[in-house]
Amino acid sequence: MGRAAGLIIEARRRAGISQAELARRAGLPRSVLNAYEHANREPGADTLIRILAAAGFDVHLQPRIDVERNARILEQVLELAEGLPYRPRKTLAYPRFKRQAG
Repeated sequence: MGRAAGLIIEARRRAGISQAELARRAGLPRSVLNAYEHANREPGADTLIRILAAAGFDVHLQPRIDVERNARILEQVLELAEGLPYRPRKTLAYPRFKRQAG
């Protein structure tokens, strides 16, 4: 089952309404809603939001942050950086800028 299908089914069940009622509220043919629930079709984001709103739900997006994974990656990067040779330059070389006539 697709993610959209699962969301639609869960929202409809929690709302306690039939497919026909949800389709009517969302302004869709029942056959289309049925196809979405059975993952035969995928709704666009706007349609999915409209269906969920018709069932009485709001959609809120938030980033998925895996703090432990990010910490492990940062630790690996820092370990790699510590292993790099340190070769300071005596002087920094900058490109010369040409003056424009103006």
